[in-house]
Amino acid sequence: MADIEHLRSLLKAHPDFPKKGIVFLDIFPILRDPVAFESLITHFVYHLTSHTIPQSPSKKVDVVVALDARGFLLGPVIAMRLGAAFVPVRKKGKLPGECVTATYEKEYGSNRKDSFEMQADAIQPGQNVVIIDDLIATGGSAKAAGQLVSQLGGKVIEYLFIIELLFLKGAQRLDAPVYSMVKTDD
Repeated sequence: MADIEHLRSLLKAHPDFPKKGIVFLDIFPILRDPVAFESLITHFVYHLTSHTIPQSPSKKVDVVVALDARGFLLGPVIAMRLGAAFVPVRKKGKLPGECVTATYEKEYGSNRKDSFEMQADAIQPGQNVVIIDDLIATGGSAKAAGQLVSQLGGKVIEYLFIIELLFLKGAQRLDAPVYSMVKTDD
């Protein structure tokens, strides 16, 4: 628990970003501190190996999926530590080859839609998948990532986030358990 409190203390709040009324919690100070970044990765890997994996049917994670863009900072390292594949979810038009697509509403009440894509051969039917991103707010982008995994026949066994904005209830929109290190109501 001390490591989580230390990581929370490193988050930097930026009021009125990306728009007025939003307080953006910046994870980059954690990444600038090698010991804190190692603590973050180790915490997630420990959580997965001690809680998530033992409860999964196959007792393993096959694929770590990370969302564009800050999820990319965590996903490959965690996948490597687990001996799992890493698969990126990108904004539409950024991946080569055949892709599957899912649409979601952008955060912060913009009433605009965006699309995520994943390469069509990235996940095999029946594979256990963990989805990771830096933050869950409304849950729209994470839900779209889960839909991509489903389209390819994978099974999301957990969603991981550094930060969860509880008041937006994004976790309630997802189809698998959610684990967030830092939960905040503001």
